[in-house]
Amino acid sequence: MTTIRDNLQTIGAKLTEYSNFYHRAPSDVQLLAVSKKHPVEAIEEAYIFGQRAFGENYVQELLDKAEYLQKLNIEWHFIGPLQSNKTKKIAELVDWVHTIDRLKVAKRLSDQRPEELPSLNICIQVNISGEATKSGIMATEVETLAQEISKLPRLKLRGLMTIPSTEANFEKQRQTFAEVTNLKNNLNQQGFELDTLSMGMTGDMKAAIAEDATIVRIGTAIFGARDYN
Repeated sequence: MTTIRDNLQTIGAKLTEYSNFYHRAPSDVQLLAVSKKHPVEAIEEAYIFGQRAFGENYVQELLDKAEYLQKLNIEWHFIGPLQSNKTKKIAELVDWVHTIDRLKVAKRLSDQRPEELPSLNICIQVNISGEATKSGIMATEVETLAQEISKLPRLKLRGLMTIPSTEANFEKQRQTFAEVTNLKNNLNQQGFELDTLSMGMTGDMKAAIAEDATIVRIGTAIFGARDYN
């Protein structure tokens, strides 16, 4: 039976392998451990073996875990849909929000971010596959939202995040991720300074790394199957 330590070592080896294969520095790709619906003991175990960045999808679950684990130096990433009436606690707690797709939410995060904390790192979520069931904005809308977010004083726009439709074919995976990479590059040509692409999960992280992902979000491959009870 594998342990979280074994799983972290396996994922780490894959990240290094894929990065080297595509002529990237392994240090340029951050592993974000998606810990939603997993107990705090699992997070503690991953922390013991060197994992520092953890992603959560639900506000109350994140708040509960962060309170329990407050003595640990965890870098918290919020990676789920965020309602405007729940922004205050997120603004006060996390280091990153990956899922911004509305200016209203971004404004509230900026207004509610404590001045003693560093600027909140933000990614705009892009619905690159155009799926009606997924959050995010269309690629054609990203520049306008990016311009508005860049004006907000307590936020730092870092890049783009996407969850593409499930695709088994590797080349098709790469093609989709390449669209997001091109979008980021085009924005930078317009004067933005984006350095982050949050894209790739267990089934497509190789394709994501091939197309310059800087954060890959891995859950089950680290922690095992989730408990939804």
